[in-house]
Amino acid sequence: MLHFSRYKITGIMLVILLGILFSLPNFLSQETRRQLPTFVPSNALNLGLDLRGGSHLLLEVDTQSVTKERLDNLVSDIRIELSGKSIKYRGLGVSGNAVEVTIIDTDKRDEAIQAINALSQSLLAGVFGGSSNDDQLQIDKVGDNHIRVSFTEAAILARNLKTIQQSIEIIRRRVDELGTTEPVIQRQGDSRVLVQVPGLDDPQRLKALLGQTAKLNFHLVDPNVSAFEVLNGTRQPVGTQILYTDTEPATPYLIQRRVMVSGERLVDANMGFDPASGSPEVDFRFDAVGGKRFGDVTKENVGRPFAIVLDGKVISAPVIQTAILGGSGRITGRFSVQEANDLAILLRAGALPAPMRILEERTVGPGLGADSIAAGEKALMIGFAAVIIFMVLSYSTFGLFANIALIINLILIMGVLSALQATLTLPGIAGIVLTVGMAVDANVLIFERIKEELKEGRPAIIATDMGYSKALGTIMDANITTLLAAIILFQLGSGPIRGFSVTLAVGIVTSVFTAVVVTRLFVALWLRRRPRDVELPL
Repeated sequence: MLHFSRYKITGIMLVILLGILFSLPNFLSQETRRQLPTFVPSNALNLGLDLRGGSHLLLEVDTQSVTKERLDNLVSDIRIELSGKSIKYRGLGVSGNAVEVTIIDTDKRDEAIQAINALSQSLLAGVFGGSSNDDQLQIDKVGDNHIRVSFTEAAILARNLKTIQQSIEIIRRRVDELGTTEPVIQRQGDSRVLVQVPGLDDPQRLKALLGQTAKLNFHLVDPNVSAFEVLNGTRQPVGTQILYTDTEPATPYLIQRRVMVSGERLVDANMGFDPASGSPEVDFRFDAVGGKRFGDVTKENVGRPFAIVLDGKVISAPVIQTAILGGSGRITGRFSVQEANDLAILLRAGALPAPMRILEERTVGPGLGADSIAAGEKALMIGFAAVIIFMVLSYSTFGLFANIALIINLILIMGVLSALQATLTLPGIAGIVLTVGMAVDANVLIFERIKEELKEGRPAIIATDMGYSKALGTIMDANITTLLAAIILFQLGSGPIRGFSVTLAVGIVTSVFTAVVVTRLFVALWLRRRPRDVELPL
């Protein structure tokens, strides 16, 4: 146990050197880290929300709006299906959580049910991602000729789950566009999403980005009647709706409900400047299908206003001057540079599948984070000093070796966390403080075992060798069980609990290395320079 070849000594020193290199950036300024050579590690620890400050939002996804939208689409699908089979009907519309329709000819009721039932398979593949639930639509007969159609509970739950998953992915894209590091974005409960963004200086901008659905569509403006005529009493044409701009004063537009081109076909969007006026604009580009559709629509409707609608508000409604065949276009308006850039971020990330509302909002200031760091550092230094004094008083020179190994242990912990780009939170600091207390446990076990061997009359070298050999099994058992607990915490926990488990797990591995390997190396080198009958300082 006390024999170390040159290769082993070189390997141990290399591990310690790597730990120093990876932990060094934490003591350098950001500007200095940027100037380091590319082969030198430059990643520092990421500080969590409680240490660095930032924004905490708890959002709720409006899954009810998804169901309502699907019911509205179902009304259109049933209308097309029944009209295509020349089945006369009346009273088609949404009532509560279902679609109701009355078939005029009672003899054609069963044929109508078969037609509606045929919609289930197409909806199954197109909307629910290939689910195997064949009973997606539930069709009930009410009276002789009245039909009630609704989505099954399983279909609604599957859709809601998919909505939450899509929302989390789109939120992550939007937050990543802000250039922040290590945001926490995770599901809570059935319809809530937790968002924590450390280091964000502008929480209002985060709320604006996450609060917008960013559903972009292109609609034709009705050419026959103006919105003002409808508001003054003129009958509104079928298949149209009145939408307003988000400017002051709001301007009404009468647009066709049919979506000519969907924003889902956008593949890129960037902030630019209008070459004529120099004002900020948003340049966008469609995929192949969207570009073809956009080109066809603009080609067939030259001279007509084309409304660009974002979240139910008309951004602009320019007149189509010529066919736009390149698959790209631009959105102009009264944008500031940041507004245009944020809109481009929203369009690049994609539209949220459902609106979201903020249930809880907290902003942690950098001052509170600094206080937390100071308190954590104070606790660490007190614990560190207490351990050092205890080890020196109890085990003299061997206690000094354990203390040097403890310093190396802290360096290795910081180096590993920096290399992994882990996020350090206040519970994470607690994990490091706990590791400091636990790190010398292995040395205490070894030194006490050596004392027992010395009491039995064995020479110093043999007693030391047997002390390390016999204590190793107990040390490994104790640390493996703690490591398993840390792994379980990481798998089942979230947020700060994970931060604690990461630092605890890393600390266990590094403390075993420093206690069993590094201190043994120091003791072996010390014994080599002493006579065989030396009295151990224990």
